[in-house]
Amino acid sequence: MAVEHSFTNFRKQLLSFPELGFALDVSRAPAPAGFSEKMAPAIAKAFAEMSALEKGAIANPDEKRMVGHYWLRTPELAPQASITQEIKGAIADIHSFVKKIHDGSIKGSSGKFTDLLCIGIGGSALGPQFVADALGTAKDRLKIHFIDNTDPDGMDRVFAHLANRIGSTLVVVTSKSGSTPEPRNALIETQLFWKKAGASFAAHAVAVTGKDSELDKVAVKEKWLARFPMWDWVGGRTSELGPVGLLPAALQGLDIDALLAGARAMDECTRVADASRNPAAQLALAWYHLTEGHGKKAMVVLPYKDRLLLFSRYLQQLVMESIGKEKDLAGKSVHQGLTVYGNKGSTDQHAYVQQLRDGLNNFFAVFVEVLKDRDGPSPEIDPLTSSGDYLQAFLLGTRDALSESNRASITLTLDQVDARSVGLLIALFERAVGLYAGLLGINAYHQPGVEAGKKAAAKTLDVRNRAILALKKHSGRWMSSVQICEEIALVGSEEVVFKVLLHASSNPGLVLRQAHMDPGSTLFKHS
Repeated sequence: MAVEHSFTNFRKQLLSFPELGFALDVSRAPAPAGFSEKMAPAIAKAFAEMSALEKGAIANPDEKRMVGHYWLRTPELAPQASITQEIKGAIADIHSFVKKIHDGSIKGSSGKFTDLLCIGIGGSALGPQFVADALGTAKDRLKIHFIDNTDPDGMDRVFAHLANRIGSTLVVVTSKSGSTPEPRNALIETQLFWKKAGASFAAHAVAVTGKDSELDKVAVKEKWLARFPMWDWVGGRTSELGPVGLLPAALQGLDIDALLAGARAMDECTRVADASRNPAAQLALAWYHLTEGHGKKAMVVLPYKDRLLLFSRYLQQLVMESIGKEKDLAGKSVHQGLTVYGNKGSTDQHAYVQQLRDGLNNFFAVFVEVLKDRDGPSPEIDPLTSSGDYLQAFLLGTRDALSESNRASITLTLDQVDARSVGLLIALFERAVGLYAGLLGINAYHQPGVEAGKKAAAKTLDVRNRAILALKKHSGRWMSSVQICEEIALVGSEEVVFKVLLHASSNPGLVLRQAHMDPGSTLFKHS
C-alpha cells in the first residue's frame, strides 16, 4: 500500500521558513487520525520542561546539574550573570587567539601554523568532524586532522601526514575530565611523536577542558599556549557550539559567528509552543508515531549533498546516546531507543535503497535536500540538465519510490550548505531530541550505558595485567587461559584472558603464543 500524498496535503503540512532558508515537510509521514489531539497534553508538557531547562532547572537529576547548551548561542538566557559572562568571554577569547594564530603573532617552532590536529572522542570529535567536512574548502586557514580513537594504526596514519610539518602543527586536546582513556592515550602518543622529532609539544598545544581537570593541570604546569573551558552544564553530544566545536572551526577558518547565528535563529523557531508551527516538535511527534513511541523503526538519514556525509554519524550520537535508555524518569524499565544510520544520496541508491524499497519496512527516511548546487553556474550534462538536476531527480525519485512502497519519509530542505545552515541543523535536532525525550518520559541528558562500558573496559585491562603478571611469575612456562585463570583466581574469565593474551602475543612485547585451533589448548608464555 502506498503512502498517500498530494500537493494539497504537501501545502498544508509544509513548514517553510524563507528567512532561514529552511523548510520541513512531514506530509509523507502522515500521522493517524486523532494523533495531534491525543498527543497535545504530552507535547505541552514537553514544551514546559524545555522552557524550565532553558531557565536553569536541574535537568539531569543523576548528576545534579543544569543542561545549558542553548545558552551557548544566546548567553543572555543563562540563569546566572556569571555564566553569561563566561560564555561571552570564551567566544571573545577564541576570536582573539585565532587571530593571533592566523596572523602569525603566535607561531610554531618552525614558523606560522599550517595544520591543526584535534584530539578528542565522542562529542569532542563527531561534531567538529561534521562541521569541518561540511564547511571546509581548499582555502582553509589551517588543514585539519583528527585523532578520535585509541587505535595505534589510526594514530600512525595521522602522524604520517604531519611528519614533515610538526613544527607548524597546532594541537587541540579536548577532554572534559582529562582522564578519558581515548584522548589521554592519543595525547601521550602525540607528545612522544613530538619528542622524537625534537620539538616542544607544549609550544604547540591547546587544551579544551574542565576547570582544574587533570588536563587543565597539565596544561598549566607545562605552559601550553592556551586553555579554553568545558562546562559541566554542557554534555559532549551538545557541545559543538561551545569551545569544543567553535575553536577548531575558527582555527580552520570557518565563520563561527554565522554558526551561532543559525542555531540562535532555529532556537527561536523551535521555542514556539505551538506544535503545528514548531519544526522540532513536528520532528519529535513524527518520530513518536512512526516508531510507535518505542523505537520500532530506524531513522535513515539521506542527505543529498556530499558536504553532509558525516551528518548521520553526528546524529547517531546526538540521538542514540540521548534516547537509548533502559529506564524512564520514574525508574520503570522501558528500553527506549531510536536507531540512526545513513550515508548520502545518491550513493545510497547503489547500496541499501534496494532494501529500503523492497525489503523490511522497519525504518523511516529523512531526506535532506540542498537547493544550491555550487558556487557559480553548472555545465549542461544533457540538454537543459546539470549534474545537480540529476541529484535532485534522484532524491525526488527515490522518495516517490519509497512512498509507492508504503515507506514513510520526512524531507528537510536547505537553500544551501553554509555556516548558518549547519548551525540551523544542529539546533533543530538538539531541540527535537529534547522534546522527543519529553514525550517518552526519559532523561535525554545522561548516559549510564557509556559509563558502564568504561567500567567494563577498566575491568578487562585489570584482568589483562594480572594475566601477564602470572605469566611473568612463571617465566619460561607455557600456560593455557584456563591455567592462568586458576592462577589468578578468576575462574570464569577464560575467554577474556584468551582474547587479551591473543592480542598481546600478536604485537611486539611481553607475550609469546603457541597457536591451536582450540582456544583452550592455545598456550602463552612471557617473552
